[in-house]
Amino acid sequence: MSRCRALAAVLLAGALLTGCSTFSEQGRDEYRRAQGEAAKPSLGVTEAPAEATKPELPYDVRPLLQPSKKYLGVAAVGAPASMKNVDAFAKAAGKKPNLVEFYSAWGDQYETAAVRNAWNYKALPFIAWEPYDKTLKQIASGSQDAYIRDYARSVKELNLPVAISFAHEMNGFWYVWGTKKATAAQFVAAYRHVHDLFDQEGATQVIWVWSPNVINPVPNVRLKPYWPGEEYVDWVGVIGYFARYGPSTYRTLYGPTASQIRAFTKKPMIIAETAAEAGERKPADITNLFQGLAAHNDVIGFVWFDIDKEADWRITSGPASARTFREQAADPRFGFDVTTP
Repeated sequence: MSRCRALAAVLLAGALLTGCSTFSEQGRDEYRRAQGEAAKPSLGVTEAPAEATKPELPYDVRPLLQPSKKYLGVAAVGAPASMKNVDAFAKAAGKKPNLVEFYSAWGDQYETAAVRNAWNYKALPFIAWEPYDKTLKQIASGSQDAYIRDYARSVKELNLPVAISFAHEMNGFWYVWGTKKATAAQFVAAYRHVHDLFDQEGATQVIWVWSPNVINPVPNVRLKPYWPGEEYVDWVGVIGYFARYGPSTYRTLYGPTASQIRAFTKKPMIIAETAAEAGERKPADITNLFQGLAAHNDVIGFVWFDIDKEADWRITSGPASARTFREQAADPRFGFDVTTP
């Protein structure tokens, strides 16, 4: 969660070609083998005979990457370990969210029960993986490989789709992996290293999310040096909030960040964290968010931070806010069944 909620807000846009994935040929070969197809031949490599029993297919996340409708996501206290607050949000919003974001500290095991809870609710689980206890340099060096591989194997074994954002808001100064204690090169090296180990373990169920903060509070930090590369990212997940003071429109909050990002990638964008601070302007902020999203085909949805923390970001912070969110969420462009995208 952002340490700079009252200052920040985020956006990003991207158009990913349908059917693309960020895994190497090794990862794609696993799909082919599981489907009973031959992998692409490699020089000097002899393929083993096919097994008699066809293995379970790895979950194919590609239909989830750029759906025809938009994600309506939420981060709620205790979710998805408990779906109580997600149900409360759905009741207030008049529509079930189809993406549930939660936060996992570096060193935590993959939370299979929580992921199952979200998926059984017909919502895509979305993990913000926060490396508090180890530096980006340590992660890139290989000292954490056993942990990363174990995590990846758990993802593969569960075989359900999951979005993962590693070291989000890396362009800000408020996290230990941010600009005060790490460089852009160290972030890129750590991000790529984590991704590569997942690839080696065949954990192709991951949607990889690159999540910078909106540039408004840190205008002198350029985003391109933090870009891991097209083959390492599925979604650009911009983080940005409608605070009481600061940018008050979709264009002013997300536009400068999106313009900078669009100079080096066309990947689909999702607003990975947003909300509006309680106050007289909140209903207008909510309307601005929905209408801005609807106007941008390359932005595939948003996650609402429905938590009273540092400010009351919940949609129920006032009757007018709750009513406005419900009216805007009724738009059929928002929400779809992630199990049959």
